[in-house]
Amino acid sequence: MPRRSRRMTLGGRVAQVGPGSIADEIGIEPGDLLVSINGHPLRDVIDYQFYGAEEDLVLHIRRGHRVHRIEVQRDYDEELGLAFTEPLFDGIQECTNHCPFCFVAQMPRGMRRSLYVRDDDYRLSFLHGSYVTLTNLQEDDWQRIGEQHLSPLYVSVHATGLQERRMMLSNPRASDILRQLERLGRMNISVHAQVVIVPGMNDGAILEQTVVSLLNLWPTVQTLALVPVGVTRNCAPQVRGLTADEARSVLELADAMRPRVAEKTGRTWVYPSDELYLLADREVPPAGHYDDPAQSENGVGLVRALLDDWTYTREGLPPRLFSGVSATLVCGTLIAPILAKLAAEASQITGARLMVRPVRNGYFGETVTVSGLLTGADVLAELKTMALSDVVCIPRAMLDEMGERTLDDMTTESLAHALGVPVEPVATMGDVIDLLYGLGA
Repeated sequence: MPRRSRRMTLGGRVAQVGPGSIADEIGIEPGDLLVSINGHPLRDVIDYQFYGAEEDLVLHIRRGHRVHRIEVQRDYDEELGLAFTEPLFDGIQECTNHCPFCFVAQMPRGMRRSLYVRDDDYRLSFLHGSYVTLTNLQEDDWQRIGEQHLSPLYVSVHATGLQERRMMLSNPRASDILRQLERLGRMNISVHAQVVIVPGMNDGAILEQTVVSLLNLWPTVQTLALVPVGVTRNCAPQVRGLTADEARSVLELADAMRPRVAEKTGRTWVYPSDELYLLADREVPPAGHYDDPAQSENGVGLVRALLDDWTYTREGLPPRLFSGVSATLVCGTLIAPILAKLAAEASQITGARLMVRPVRNGYFGETVTVSGLLTGADVLAELKTMALSDVVCIPRAMLDEMGERTLDDMTTESLAHALGVPVEPVATMGDVIDLLYGLGA
């Protein structure tokens, strides 16, 4: 059976009640437990939304040791108005695979506890776009996916050949992914797929067959991202990152597939991640290439968005506007050459002194080069010996979803205190220019 990391108790703990909402009017309070709707026990916020969509509702609310039955009538466009302490009420469904390239398994100690949970929960895939392998689904999970139409799902494929995929997952019981995707298609469930490419395991001919097999499942498989494996100092000995030549080979495969893909889908469909273009020292495609935003969280199209944002931002920018103002732009080593070029252009136009500071990843190892996996300790180690500017700009991607904490649990306030200058998160050069307006005021 799939493992769950926490309790099996059903019902959602209320965190917030919307002012003036139905829930507010009937007296629901933070801390209450919403147990069921119309007799259906609630396993997660999906159940809450699905069963709460009726006009006539019977709610069972537990407060303390008492359970209260409340009848509610609502219009279809009215929300109950509840937010919960967590999206899954019965615990996370954990991963049953043992992938040698699993990034969670490569995590060093000392980070937030939630980062060490190896979730493989299709509900989080539907809710938040996290990737799942489908290897731990039971029949009731399949029935629920169809009944509640949980679409789209984000699926880690890695290889479509059964034996190759079982080897990749270190799971001899993994089901045939092609049959699983076909079943989802019969249920009208769409899929956004990814292949994490590990040299010597699923590249070359295996990768080509995987891409072809997934293309044959269009339109069930709506998009496919090709992503190079992330390797830290704690990786398994048989796992290594892609070389520049290997990255070029992946891009050449994607390019060779373009006519066939266009004929079948009329779209780009297969998206190598930005990291592959940077590794191969190739220019990223134009904006029109990225015709579906579903894979953006996979590092697809972000460099193009950065470049196009700067093209838009610099138009009409008054010359010498920020003379005497300085800023340090922190980033990972992979994006540094591109960011340095943009910063030099911005400095020349505005008169500001913009210094790009690539930060070596000491926490995971220097093989990790992306900005989103920098830690607060990495930033402090890189900047502590240099004369700092008026403000330090850190990548927004290195902070959590709320934009508050780094992977090693530092805040922008604690970084600013340690460095002695303000620290501000930015995502684009437009953000940097907006920040300079404040400094130059």
